[in-house]
Amino acid sequence: MSLKKALNKIKTGSRSNPASDEELTSPNPNGAAASALPSSPRASGIFHRASIDHKRNSSTAKDIVSPADSRKSVDVMPSSPRSSGIFHRSTESPSRSNAAGSKTSLAHRGTHSPIRVVKEKLHIGDNSSSESDLPLNRDGDPMSRNQLRKHEKQAQQEERKKENMEKEKEIERRRKELEDQALNELTPEQRAKYGDIPPNSYAGEWKHQPRADFRQFTVQDVGKEVVFRARIHHLRKMSSKFVFFVFRQQTSTMQGILVEHADISKYMLYWAEHLEVESVVLVRGILQEPQSKQGEVTGASIHDVEVAVHDLHVEAPVTESLPFNVYEVEVTQADIDAELAKPDHKEGQTRIKIADRTRLTNRVIDLRSTASQGIFRIQSGICNIFRSHLDTEGFIEIHTPKLQGGATESGASVFKVEYFGRGAFLAQSPQLAKQMSISADFKKVYEIGAVFRAENSNTYRHLTEYTGLDLEMAIDEHYHEVLRTLDRTFKAIFTGIYERFRPEIEVVKRQFPHEDLVWLDQTPIIPFAEGIRMLNDSGWRDEHGKPLDENEDMGTRDEVQLGRVIKQKLGTDYYVLDKFPANARPFYAMPDPNNPELTNSFDIFLRGQEILSGGQRIHDTAMLLDKMERLKVDPQSMEDYIQGFQWGAPPHGGGGIGLERILMLLLNLGNIRHASMFPRDPKSLPEKPVIKQLRHPESSTMHPPWEGQDRAAAGLDFQPIEKLIANYGDATNTSWLEPRTEIWRDDFTGAAVGFVPQDGFAITVGDPLCHASQYLKTMTGYLKYIKKERNLKPLWLLVGSEAEEVLATKFNWRTFSVVSEQRVDPSHNPALHDSDIQRKIRHAEKEGVKIIDYSLGTRVPEDMKKKLDARVQDWLANRKGRQVHLTNIRPWQDEEHRQYHVAQTGDGTIVAFVAMAQLSPSHGWQVKYSLDFPNAPSGSIEYIVTHALKVVAQGGASTVTFGGGASSKFTPGHNVKGTRVKVLSRAYHAIATELKLTNKTEFREKLGAVDDPSYICYPPHGLGPMAVKAILNFFEDDD
Repeated sequence: MSLKKALNKIKTGSRSNPASDEELTSPNPNGAAASALPSSPRASGIFHRASIDHKRNSSTAKDIVSPADSRKSVDVMPSSPRSSGIFHRSTESPSRSNAAGSKTSLAHRGTHSPIRVVKEKLHIGDNSSSESDLPLNRDGDPMSRNQLRKHEKQAQQEERKKENMEKEKEIERRRKELEDQALNELTPEQRAKYGDIPPNSYAGEWKHQPRADFRQFTVQDVGKEVVFRARIHHLRKMSSKFVFFVFRQQTSTMQGILVEHADISKYMLYWAEHLEVESVVLVRGILQEPQSKQGEVTGASIHDVEVAVHDLHVEAPVTESLPFNVYEVEVTQADIDAELAKPDHKEGQTRIKIADRTRLTNRVIDLRSTASQGIFRIQSGICNIFRSHLDTEGFIEIHTPKLQGGATESGASVFKVEYFGRGAFLAQSPQLAKQMSISADFKKVYEIGAVFRAENSNTYRHLTEYTGLDLEMAIDEHYHEVLRTLDRTFKAIFTGIYERFRPEIEVVKRQFPHEDLVWLDQTPIIPFAEGIRMLNDSGWRDEHGKPLDENEDMGTRDEVQLGRVIKQKLGTDYYVLDKFPANARPFYAMPDPNNPELTNSFDIFLRGQEILSGGQRIHDTAMLLDKMERLKVDPQSMEDYIQGFQWGAPPHGGGGIGLERILMLLLNLGNIRHASMFPRDPKSLPEKPVIKQLRHPESSTMHPPWEGQDRAAAGLDFQPIEKLIANYGDATNTSWLEPRTEIWRDDFTGAAVGFVPQDGFAITVGDPLCHASQYLKTMTGYLKYIKKERNLKPLWLLVGSEAEEVLATKFNWRTFSVVSEQRVDPSHNPALHDSDIQRKIRHAEKEGVKIIDYSLGTRVPEDMKKKLDARVQDWLANRKGRQVHLTNIRPWQDEEHRQYHVAQTGDGTIVAFVAMAQLSPSHGWQVKYSLDFPNAPSGSIEYIVTHALKVVAQGGASTVTFGGGASSKFTPGHNVKGTRVKVLSRAYHAIATELKLTNKTEFREKLGAVDDPSYICYPPHGLGPMAVKAILNFFEDDD
């Protein structure tokens, strides 16, 4: 009843029928699922005497699947679930991936909350149980669990084999039938209307046929034949004689229709409806007025015309499955809100907004979106206007080196590189080179180039590499000549962008809503100290509640607030702060002649954030050397720079603009990474996984045994699963050896993923068995197979951080952690120095307990196996309580990778047993089973476990896992935030506290166990009540 108490503590929300995690206001099923994960879900069983069950597969009558009801599949599964493999490389369009939903009948869909599912599953308030409907065996008795398991498995295999054969025959028959019919019935002219264009067909006859641009089409063009290249943005089969398209060219989309008539055959429609979204196609058609009731096209940017497709050819097919498509990228929050507001909206069918991190990780696809196309056209416009305006002001463009012998501004934020055996630096700015150009009498110069800053700032406004728009100019009378030049340049940019790029701005506004920039004819130039006083007078205070200091630089939050104050008082988004304090400026800033604490320098702001820093530079050698000495800057590192001033340099000044920063603020993008084509920040260029020496090099997935040849043609088998576990696996992967687990294999690499079909879901546990660099392709192929071939909904449990990162960033999955692998370093075992444990071990030794080791590769005698099997049965009979686990006790499974330790007394009675499973080189070993049997002397289990750890440590192991255990708290991963986190956290805390899931044994603590988080991952809308029920069924004990 303890779970019931926990559940009753969680107040459910007002909505009674949540269909998915997206809509939950009552406790989330994640919390419920967590209740199914006790301290040992990975079957370690160390001192949890009720953690492992000998009978694994759940086999009640209601779970039996008859041939008529078994799940459907297009693969033919071999008899061994660990050697099965489906190898389809065809891609699936994300836009159609959900077209064929699960065939599983869910009679109570949408009528149970996740908490009710948990209550029902654990029979809270329901004590009924009946075996009257159990199938009978040949003797007329109810089937045993083993018989039920075999019966179910045989029925599923037979039905699946039958359905697969029928389905494959039907697909092949239909394809061949259509091909033969097309060959016999179509004329050459009809067949030429569709198909693939060979990739090397662009060096033949040059017909000079123009490719049209969508944006040029108007109502006056109705009736004209047009030819254009575009991507398939979206497609939908409306009927057997009508296919609907949305074509995309950069920032524009246009509707197209393909209708069976005249020379457009049914074979062309069949071919077209199976094209992949994002394919590049060449279209020939006739422009026509929209045929919709509204009289215009509402689902594309071209509203007044559409194209009737007559010819359609693929120029560049999609050959790899997409994590998402551009149609999904362009879903906005406004779209989601509008969909939810519809009276006919169905729960769980809300469109998903792709997370920024997922978009940026798959940047090429994201850059195809109309918003990204608009952003980078505007970025190009900024550079173009900057360049052309300064040309009219008498500037010349220069190009300065990015490899420098010394730091430009601060050595702390500079990237050091090796330059032919000596040190060099990537330029923090072209500052010094610009000044040297002025010393060389170029008078006015500008540059557009890369800037590098080694600042570990993971904020929305910082990059480690960005594009700088820099200028430098000689001063005649006043340093405000520089300021006025910059002011004119900015206003030229603002005016030019709004005049020349209005269509692109409107496209961007749909994804990033914002108001147009506001600026004044006379730009406010506010002294820095006055700006601080404006902030203080408005009631603004620093983080410690104190007024801001007029002689200290502002922080980001202060700048943003000052922008709000100035917008309110002066009505402008664009202004200048002048006369910055000397301690907020670099060594080359010219001091104010009237106040040496200030400088002749300024910053220019847009929407409350700095977009330029500039001012007058020190051009006097003595003043420059004195300033460098006071600021501890080594003059010898800048000899070339100083020499330019020693030879005489005119008064000068300048400034530097961050291109990405001004673009982000101008369009209100919210994150500077959207303003950089391929952004670089401290998390970019992640370290690639090291390819360690494998335990079985002949079973590598990087270099499979059939490398360079066709596996099937060569007659070579896949790498054995047992060897893949030893090469790449963690503790969870050992559960794949259970009979209920099916194994999907990648036909090219042999990579493996194990899953258990459960209630319409594919419960996938653990990381893929392959090198980490292959995770993305392996997961892509597997998920396509699960959804398309098996028609199951995927859930992925207990994965490591690398696999979680791929699922979250590449597939937009939601992730969280309530479970951790509990790992120890056997070579630094604190239990060896723990007086209490050592006392127990001495007691066991005094009682005559001796340990027999069977090292890796040593065969255990048959009589010892029989004695151990009998003691395991004693242990099972002695267990109490409900069992939740991944695997049963199968000591002799995969003996090649097992190491055994048996403790027995002088009379030969076995009192304790430990089986160590060899994992990948990175994960070391797992304490697979650790059992102390009934009537064992005190200290026996401590003795045998510490001994087993000592043995693997002597063999060079640096890590051992006891399996998984419930974490002390709910930890959100990716794409889970806001109210959902609070609900999930509250639910998990209540259940974990009531059921004492987080009580780590004292012994594990004394061994120095460290938690290594494992993650639960699910697609958007993928963790509703039915998913929670499937997870509970997956983990539940048979008894």
